[in-house]
Amino acid sequence: MTRVPLPQDFLRLPITHRALHDRAKGVIENSPSAIRAAVAAGYGIEIDLQLSADAQAMVFHDEVLDRLTDETGPVNARSAADLARIVLKDSTDTIPTLPEVLAMIAGRVPLLIEIKDQSLVMGPTDGRLEAATAAALAGYQGPVAVMSFNPDAIRHMARLAPGIARGITTSAYDPDDWAPLPEADCRHFRAISDYDATGSSFISHEAADLGRDRVAELKAAGAAILCWTIRSPEAEAAARRVADNVTFEGYLSPLPV
Repeated sequence: MTRVPLPQDFLRLPITHRALHDRAKGVIENSPSAIRAAVAAGYGIEIDLQLSADAQAMVFHDEVLDRLTDETGPVNARSAADLARIVLKDSTDTIPTLPEVLAMIAGRVPLLIEIKDQSLVMGPTDGRLEAATAAALAGYQGPVAVMSFNPDAIRHMARLAPGIARGITTSAYDPDDWAPLPEADCRHFRAISDYDATGSSFISHEAADLGRDRVAELKAAGAAILCWTIRSPEAEAAARRVADNVTFEGYLSPLPV
């Protein structure tokens, strides 16, 4: 399977985690305001995708609406039109679609898209969110890459959008943190066993686990190493001893001169 290199802008510009959000200022994660703020500042942007009931790619992190809105229940039980009317807490923004976010960014800064696991057990997915993602990205002009914790989502993207750089979001996979995921599955994903089979060209790894031998092995073999989530200049300095770039929130990572 052919690897697509991660565009160089992803290694040059620090990446805002769920865009440049600040809830105290009414700028909510993954919101249009956070997207616009990141573009204005010149940062890269990481966003998350969930699926609507009518198979549209929605820019929203959680599987359910409860934390970020006054509504309750699964995102995938609502249509895109219904979700677009839901106001985010502490904000005037509503939940955007991927095509809307792409229009806001318009290729001006790199966009890193995390496809959230739709199986809920890190198993095979039905490919509907991946198909919606690929359809939205068809013809998009600008640096873009896709990633997921679930390798099956990346296998779908390799088939549906073979020209877009793809990678795996990775972690230490502590069984306590990932329960009820079986320990055998945690061992499999911890080893980043699906990197080659998915034709990935990068990983985005849990920052506290960057010292893992497997990360060094992949880096030596040419993988780009991103990491999540950095929340201070001190943590960024430590992460950059291994990682090629950081995904950050809660402070402003320095931009290149």
